[in-house]
Amino acid sequence: MKITRKILAIISIIALTFSLTACGGGTKDSKAEGNNESVEDTSTSGSLLKVQIDAEVASMDPQIATDGISFEVLAAVTEGLYSLSDDGSAVEAIADKVEKSEDGLTYTVTLKDTKWSNGTPVTAKDFVFAWRRLVDPATASEYSFIAGIAGIKNADAIVNGEMTPDQLGITAKDDKTLVIELDTPVPFFESLMAFPSFFPVNEEFYNKCGDKFATTVDTILCNGAFKVASYEPAATTINLEKNTNYWDADKVQLSGIQYQVIKDSQQTMLSYQNGDLDVATLSGEQVEQFQSDPEFKNIMSGYLWYIASNKKVAGLDNENLRKAISLSYDKEAIVNNILKDGSIKADFLVPTLLATGPDGKDFRDGTDTYLSTDKAKALEYYDKAKTELGKDSFEYTMLIDDAESAQNVAQFIQAEIQTNLPGMKINIETLPKKNRLERLRADDFELGLTRWGPDYADPMTYLDMWITGSPNNYGAWSNTEYDSLIQSAKKGELALDSEKRWEALKKAEKMVMDDAVICPVYQQGNAVMIKKNVSGIEFHSVGINRVYKNTTKN
Repeated sequence: MKITRKILAIISIIALTFSLTACGGGTKDSKAEGNNESVEDTSTSGSLLKVQIDAEVASMDPQIATDGISFEVLAAVTEGLYSLSDDGSAVEAIADKVEKSEDGLTYTVTLKDTKWSNGTPVTAKDFVFAWRRLVDPATASEYSFIAGIAGIKNADAIVNGEMTPDQLGITAKDDKTLVIELDTPVPFFESLMAFPSFFPVNEEFYNKCGDKFATTVDTILCNGAFKVASYEPAATTINLEKNTNYWDADKVQLSGIQYQVIKDSQQTMLSYQNGDLDVATLSGEQVEQFQSDPEFKNIMSGYLWYIASNKKVAGLDNENLRKAISLSYDKEAIVNNILKDGSIKADFLVPTLLATGPDGKDFRDGTDTYLSTDKAKALEYYDKAKTELGKDSFEYTMLIDDAESAQNVAQFIQAEIQTNLPGMKINIETLPKKNRLERLRADDFELGLTRWGPDYADPMTYLDMWITGSPNNYGAWSNTEYDSLIQSAKKGELALDSEKRWEALKKAEKMVMDDAVICPVYQQGNAVMIKKNVSGIEFHSVGINRVYKNTTKN
C-alpha cells in the first residue's frame, strides 16, 4: 500500500526502566543515568536532537564494537586522546600536550583534567587497561588488528598469542602521563587515536560490571560530550543527555540526542515531516522527491558496498565463476535508478576521496579500475567456469541486511545475475545487521552483501582486510605474496619509502581485484534531511561518520 504525506504517523517513545547495579557506583550521577524522569525531561527539551538510524546499535563496548552506527554513538559518549575536527584532521581531545620523539617511535602524552560521568578522574591507567584489553586474545576483539595498524609496540605478537598483554607498548608514567611506544613510525597515528577501539575504559568500573559491561545504562561509563540516559541491546530508541562532567561541556549546546531505529524509508519521512525527527536518511524515489528541498543534503561517504563470496563453498572457489558474478549486474542502474542518493558505482576496492599519496593526488587518480559491468564478458567467464566445474547450474544464498535500501539493491542484483547467467539461482536471506555480520565472520555463508567503512585515511584500511586470517577477510581468501606485500608496507622496507609504499598499495589492490576476491557494487552516498533549525553536524568520510559535539538546535 502506498503511504501518502496526509497519513499521520504517531511514534511512541517508551522510556526504559533500569534498576541500579553495583557497577553504577552508587553516586548521584550514576543514578541520574538510570533515572526515567531524566529521560522524559530530555526527550521533551527543544534542544534534543532526534536522529534516525537504520540499524540497531550492536555494541556499546569500545573494544568490541565493529559497525559504523555503534561507533557513532560511542563517539558521542566517549572520547579518546584525539578527536576529529570539522575538516577531518586530528586534534587533541583528552590529550593536553603531546611530545613526539625525533624517530617517531615514542609519544609522551599529558592528559587534561577530565572526569568520567560518575565523577571519577580519567587517568592514563584507563588507556593502558583498554588497549591491553583490545589486544588480549581472551577479549576476542574483532578490531584487535588495529593496534598493529597503529604501530603500537608488540601489538601483533600479543594478538597472535606470542606475548602477553602487559608487554604492549603503552605505560602509565603517572595518572596524567601516558607513554606510547611504536614498532615503526605511522603517519596517521594521531587520526587513529580518535577511533573508538582506542577509547579508555575504567578498570574498576569494568570489573564491577563483569560480563554485563556496556549492556545497560548503569554498566556504561561515559567521558564524552553526552552520556547514556536509556539503552539496552537491540533497542529501537536510545537516549543520550548532555554530560555535565565533560571537560568541554560549555561548548555543548544540545541537551541530548535521541536515536530512533527506523528501517522503512516511508516511515522515516513521515516521522521527519511530523517533527519526530531532526535528521533522516532518504533512499530511492524519496531523493528525487525532496532533493530541491532546502533541508536536503547530499554527502559522499567512504563506505564501499560489495558482495563477499565464501571461497570454501564449492563453485565459489572458482575465479571465473566469481568474475562472472561480478560483471553480470548493472552498477549504474543501482546507483542511478535504485539508490539515487549520490552513491557512485564501484569498480575498485579502495574508494575515491579516501587518501592522497606522496604526489598529492587521490589514490584513485591514475589508478586502474576493475570488474566493471560487462554482461557479455560475464557470460564468457561463466561458460569457462561451467566447463572447469563440470556443472551447468548453480544455486547460492546471499545474506543481506533488513534495511530497505539493502533489500532493494539485493533484489536487483538477484534478478540481474539470474537473467544474465542462465542456470544461476540466487536466494536471498534477510537478517538484522548484527546477525548478518556474525554469519560472515564465522564463514557461515555463501554470498553476502556487506560494506566496509574506512577507519583512517589510508588505503591500508581496506587492503589490510585481505591478509590471511584477518577477521574481516570474509570467505577466507589467502595469498602469501599478498600477505608479504602488505606486511612490508605496514612495518617493513616499503613502510620507509612513501613513494614505493604507495605503488605497492596499488599493486595490492590489483591482486585482490584480479582474483575477484570481492564483487564491488557501489561507494555510498548519503541523502540526508536536516531540519533548518539544526546546524553544526560534522560529517566525515573516515572514522566516525557523524559528530554532534558542536551541533545546535534553535
